[in-house]
Amino acid sequence: MTSRPAPAPLLIACALGIEQLALRTGDRNGADGPVSFLRTGMGPRAAERSVTRWLAGPAQADAAVLATGFCAGLAPGMHPGDLVVAEETRDPRGNVTCVGTELLVKELVRLLPGRTVHTGPLTGADHVVRGPERSQLLATGAIAVDMESAATLLAAVRRGVRPVAAVRVVVDAPEHELVRIGTLRGGISAFRVLRSVLPAFYEWHRSLLLPRR
Repeated sequence: MTSRPAPAPLLIACALGIEQLALRTGDRNGADGPVSFLRTGMGPRAAERSVTRWLAGPAQADAAVLATGFCAGLAPGMHPGDLVVAEETRDPRGNVTCVGTELLVKELVRLLPGRTVHTGPLTGADHVVRGPERSQLLATGAIAVDMESAATLLAAVRRGVRPVAAVRVVVDAPEHELVRIGTLRGGISAFRVLRSVLPAFYEWHRSLLLPRR
């Protein structure tokens, strides 16, 4: 009888200590295979360096990579605590990484009933985006922006063909900017949502029937 091959590792990458804390205090049971949580540091260069270094080990050669953490929503009507599942990530240099979303959306809707899940392009920046720049990025078709997802996934696919994904939690949006009153409440909401998403990530990891990108 042929034994089932060991599942590929899962790397869950985030940038900030507060994001890592949310993930570490979430439900970490139920993973099918080895899972690593990598704090990359803030910004695209730090993300690229950290992910490239982590994937250099032979045990991580075929690891699935999922970028997560907080993001800024670009579309009117977005609220702190909304989820964004990227259909593609774009970096400022024009590099695009395509991502499968169907299973993640299904699992997040099941896991967090009533929570809004947005899908669309997730764009990258090398600075915190505020004010009129939101409208400029929205005009490109992007629905949200963060500093690390595009660099994380690009670094991952450059190291070899593998499943990749990006799931972000909106922490601020056009009507709920970080500099405004209510930011603390929005941040707490986003933190709680990020704590809750791990079972959906594990289900995605279990299903390596996702198209390889």
